[in-house]
Amino acid sequence: MTTVWTLSTVMLASAVLLTLFRCLRGPTTLDRLVGIDTLIALTICGLAVWVAATYDTTIVPAIVALSLVSFIGSIAVARFRVRDDE
Repeated sequence: MTTVWTLSTVMLASAVLLTLFRCLRGPTTLDRLVGIDTLIALTICGLAVWVAATYDTTIVPAIVALSLVSFIGSIAVARFRVRDDE
């Protein structure tokens, strides 16, 4: 189990670093929005890995709340964003 825990942590950490690069270098606001959505999804995945590794299910409501807030926030930003100048 320790090998799976370590492997998943390394993969999630590398995905976070690549996503942060995309958020910082994104030429448009939609690139940054997708990067932030991906960061939130990776956070949810990290919490789910923590739940699976520790058998502690008290974090599950936080995962659900984070996913709902992320979904609503993404829709709000996509709806009201201003177009980038080409």
